[in-house]
Amino acid sequence: MRSTDVFTKEKRSEVMRAVKGRDTKPEITLRKQLHALGYRYRLNAKDLPGKPDLVFPKYKAVLFVHGCFWHGHKCKRGARQPKQNADYWKEKIARNKARDKKNAAALEKLGWRVITVWECELKTLDPDALPIKQN
Repeated sequence: MRSTDVFTKEKRSEVMRAVKGRDTKPEITLRKQLHALGYRYRLNAKDLPGKPDLVFPKYKAVLFVHGCFWHGHKCKRGARQPKQNADYWKEKIARNKARDKKNAAALEKLGWRVITVWECELKTLDPDALPIKQN
């Protein structure tokens, strides 16, 4: 398929179904590092708003690992704008950002500390410096 071709609705649906919502490479990388540091956590807690990627009940903290493109980060990767179906993607990312903000507010209202780690930060992130243990 040429870059100028537009996906059919069925093809776009197939492509989007293939996008992983959990157990992504950045998420697994961070999980391994945190586990090696002695942190224990729950994965994708369905009983909490937004199903946080990692939940640290002992510290009343949750952690989201966000993909820069999908969640509209202000980095080079997050600033990319697709040329095909640009209006759709702009609206989609805006909805994702609004949902993230709503989920974070709901979690904070329940007394949880919300930590967001961006995909682009993982290359230089010191997992031991994450504010998981703070009160």
